[in-house]
Order: sequence, then structure tokens, then C-alpha cells
Amino acid sequence: MYASDATSVKKTILSQVVLYFWMSIGAFLAAFAIDVFLIPNQLIDGGVVGIAMIFGNLFGTHLIPPFLLLFTFPFLILAFRYIGKAFLVHMLIAILLFSASLVFIDHVLGWEFQGSNLEVVVIGGGLLGVGVGLIIREGGCVDGTEILGIIINRKYSFSVGQVVLVCNIFIFSMAGFVFRDWHPPLLSLINFMVAAKVMDTVIVGFEETKSVIIISKLSKNIAQAIIHEMGLGLTIMYGRGGFTGTDQEILYVITERLQLADLKDLIFKEDPNAFIAIENLHEVANGMQGSLSVRRKRRKMDRIIARIFGKKTE
Repeated sequence: MYASDATSVKKTILSQVVLYFWMSIGAFLAAFAIDVFLIPNQLIDGGVVGIAMIFGNLFGTHLIPPFLLLFTFPFLILAFRYIGKAFLVHMLIAILLFSASLVFIDHVLGWEFQGSNLEVVVIGGGLLGVGVGLIIREGGCVDGTEILGIIINRKYSFSVGQVVLVCNIFIFSMAGFVFRDWHPPLLSLINFMVAAKVMDTVIVGFEETKSVIIISKLSKNIAQAIIHEMGLGLTIMYGRGGFTGTDQEILYVITERLQLADLKDLIFKEDPNAFIAIENLHEVANGMQGSLSVRRKRRKMDRIIARIFGKKTE
């Protein structure tokens, strides 16, 4: 038993080391694309990073990392309240790695790429997409607008992608007024589209919403963990093994892609031999969305009270 526990601890540590290794690589590539390709050519990225780059162009590009941390802080609070502590930790580490990479590349390497617009957009956008894709694939995030998109998606019918797109259109338009030149914002928009396409390829089909089917002998333990630790709802279906003929509970869960990594870790923590099937969902409609939102808020409030007073909520 002790040997099994030690092996489990080693696997957990190794998985965390691998996770943060790839997150570090992604943060460095994203920072490299921004510092070497975008900033010297007066291009910006989308989201909070783009806002920080606009202010950096006004007050000095060396201030982009502090601006990024400053503008990201409100989204960290939103991530903690509406998504979860585990995602908050991953997001915070990703942002710190990204900011540190910006400082390192700017002060130590000091490289700048001066080329044609096509070279800047394709190479810079490609590297940026690979970097951000690696970060998201490992459960992190450097763009606070996605957090805003998830919150709005839960309350209204707008998708996360639509919210992010509207935010970025506003940011690129703001850059046009700040630079007094619409050429850089238009190139930034093209660069953003290139990065988004590459990012989707790196993430390998991570869509906004996923449906997850879980088959395990410890389905009751997994269901309780999903409900109480992640605050997700689920459906329990009943099936029968085609070969064994034994009755089996099947769990069906719908989750955002940013929570998928934490969900898998939670499942395998309860049952390392669990079977998981994940599919992309194009759309999820629910006529009782308002009632579901109320129940989610109540569950979150119960968990907050439990953390404060150390009491177990029903």
C-alpha cells in the first residue's frame, strides 16, 4: 500500500513538472513572438495583452509586463470566483512565466525582427499561436477576456468566441485611435487570425464546450468529487457491459474546455483505471438556464461558507 502511494505521488509530481515545462515553453514562444516580431513593427495582440501593449507604446515598451499584471488582476479575481482555484493557480503561473519571458527577451536577448508585413504576420502569428496553444493545452491562460467570455456565456446566449471577438475588435479599434494609423491595427487583426488558427491546431480540437462520458467502478466517488470539488452538474445513466453483462453506472458531464484538464485529473485521482470519452459540443441549449444559474450560485456560496467556517455543507 505504501509503495502504491509513493508511486502515485511520483506520478503526480512528474505530471506537474511536465505540465509546467510545456507551459514555460509556451510562455517563452508567445513572449518571443510579441517582443521580437510584434512590438518592433507596432503590432499588438488581442485581449488583455493587447491593452498592455497599447499602454506600453504610450509610456514605454519596458512597462508592458507591469501593465499586463495590473490589467490581469481583475480577471484573476473573476477566475477564482467563477471557475475555480485550480484554474486560478494555472492562470497565475502562466502569466508570471509570460511576463518573466518578456523581461528576459527584452533585456537579455534584445532581438528585433524587421521584415515584410507578410513575414511578420505569418512568422510572428504562428509562434504566438503555438505558444498560447501550449499554455491553454496545459490548463493555463494569459488572456483575461476568455474568463469574461465564460462568465457571459453562463448567463446569456453569447458564446465565448463571440465575446472574445467583440473585445478584440474594440481593442484593435482603440489601437487605431492611439497610433493615429489604421495600418498597424489591420495587420494586428490579420496576425490575430493567424495565431488563432495555429492555436486551434496546437490545442487539437479544444472547443469551448466538451461533453465527457465517464465509466468507472468508482462512479459514486467520482460523481461526488465532480459535484462538490468542481461545482459541475452531471447525469447518471445506467448501462450494461457488452462483454461482461454487468450493470454499470455511466456519468455524463458538460464542461468548458478550460476546466477539462482539472476534470481529468480529478477523475484519475479517484480511479486511475477510469474510462473517459470526450467530444466537442457545437451548442448547448437549456430552457431552465436561469434556474441552473441560481443553483450554481448557491453551490458556490455553500463552498465559500464551508471554507470560512470549516463546516460541511449539504
